Formats: sequence, C-alpha cells, structure tokens
Amino acid sequence: MADTEWNRTRDRLVAEIKKLGFREDLGYAVAKNLGSPKAMERMISYLVNVKPRKEELLIDEMLAICSEIEAWKEKKASQEANARYNEILLNGLEE
Repeated sequence: MADTEWNRTRDRLVAEIKKLGFREDLGYAVAKNLGSPKAMERMISYLVNVKPRKEELLIDEMLAICSEIEAWKEKKASQEANARYNEILLNGLEE
C-alpha cells in the first residue's frame, strides 16, 4: 500500500513538472531525491503556487526540502539521545 501511495504521488509530481514545461526525467529524478510522499507533496505545492520558470529554481526548492528533512531527522535523533542521557542520569546505568 505504501508503494502505491509513493507511485501515485510521484506520478502527480512528474505531471506537475511536465505541465510547467520541464522534462519528464527531471520529475523522476526529483521524486527519487525527495524520497517520501510527504516531501513530494511539499514540492507539488511549491510547483502549483510558485510555477518556477527555470530548472534551477525547481532544483533549489528540492534541495531546500531535502535539507529541512535532514535537519528534522538530526533534531529528532538529538532529542532521543538527550532523553536517553537524562534517563541514565535519573536512573543510573542498568547492568
């Protein structure tokens, strides 16, 4: 089911990119780099609202979305590590 959602979202993204006059293979490359349906939805929203005329603008937005996702992942990992550290401080190390 998850693959179906991914494929459906990818196809919508590729269609929006083609609608703006860009190559289809660019759409597939963008979808692959974004990776998740949620990230692709963000890109679709950007395409629909901004309607970039240059490939560079499209790629810049893709990179910005990827960067935000990576920063979020790092933040979550840091929070998890901090929570574990606080647990160790509170309860000590278990043997």
